[in-house]
Amino acid sequence: MIKPWVAALSATLLMQTVGTFLSQAVPVVAPLMTLDLGLRPESVGNFASVNTLGAILFLLFGTPLVARFGPLRMLQAGALLGSLALLTAAAGIVWMLPFAALLMGIGYGPTGPAGSRILQATAPPRHRVLIFSVKQAGAPAGGALAGLVAAPLAAAFGWQVALLAGIGVALACALLIQPLRPQLDAEREPARPLREAFSPRRLAAPVNTLRMHRVLPPLTLQAFAFAALQGSLFAFTVTWLVEAHGMGLAAAGSLFAAMQVAGVAGRLVLGWAADRLGDATRSLAIHGLVAAGLSALWVMFGPGAHWALGLLLAVAAGFTAASWNGIFLAEVARVAPPDRVAEASSGAILLCFLGYLSAPSAFAWAVTTTGSWTLPYFVACGLLAVVSLVVLGLRAGREGGTG
Repeated sequence: MIKPWVAALSATLLMQTVGTFLSQAVPVVAPLMTLDLGLRPESVGNFASVNTLGAILFLLFGTPLVARFGPLRMLQAGALLGSLALLTAAAGIVWMLPFAALLMGIGYGPTGPAGSRILQATAPPRHRVLIFSVKQAGAPAGGALAGLVAAPLAAAFGWQVALLAGIGVALACALLIQPLRPQLDAEREPARPLREAFSPRRLAAPVNTLRMHRVLPPLTLQAFAFAALQGSLFAFTVTWLVEAHGMGLAAAGSLFAAMQVAGVAGRLVLGWAADRLGDATRSLAIHGLVAAGLSALWVMFGPGAHWALGLLLAVAAGFTAASWNGIFLAEVARVAPPDRVAEASSGAILLCFLGYLSAPSAFAWAVTTTGSWTLPYFVACGLLAVVSLVVLGLRAGREGGTG
């Protein structure tokens, strides 16, 4: 019989990969999509921000749904909503794109709280951070698949075909995990009233999360800054390389995929290291300084460099800027009360998602206003560096005050 944590990790990793593949498909095909629809190239940032808004709405109001229907069922429902979002986007009607982005975000929303609830209940404590990081490795893995699959499909057959192919993959994976439902949804609460999901009290969930443990405010601030940089990198890299540097879509998609694959490796390596260091807040702050520096180097020198150097810098940026999520979620799950893991994860993820929400729109505004693609990248790198230094200072001050 499969061990519970193996089944849990397999299902959550698969659906995390699917959710990110669906979310990243539009940014990957954006150069062709925006040209075809007569939109400015940087407008893909607005799609990314509305996508994040949808995820935030689920995180605010969807936690009771995870409890009522079960986390695995909500992961399946998320894949269905994401597929419907891609179908809406593929229709090519400009005024429907915000609705598609919002629907995509709502579908992506369950991957965090539902995955955390499943893994926290099954993961062996001594490998918890690594297991959470393996699950979160599905995010860059899904992005890599988008770069390697959606970009060539779009270049060869059109961007709509690439989006429709993603729908087939998502629905097949949702069906594949169905046999695990009796095992992984065994603790669902079918009597939980649906009205809880729509209670105005849900608006206080993020603030209540920060009150659960003193480590959560600085940890969440760090996650916000990481999300702003990662959101900027992943929303705009393909479009930036095509528009500002004249790169072909397939080549740009390959560099994007390299960043994502490096993020997979980073989540595994740094998750393993965090299990042994035992101080997630400090390790993420140091991690943030390194990620800000390497991402700045990628922006300055990567696109215009020799292919090998550009690939190396893309890998370095992806390895560091996209490998923080599993450490963050594992620490939130560790400090939260056992019966409030999904709630704590929803609140903490929601707050860090404000970085994903604000950064792409601000990035698009900056490009339109200044005509520069590099300036907003540097601002995102600088924000992460400053926040990392602040968190390190707060950590040192707390230790000095208790010494």
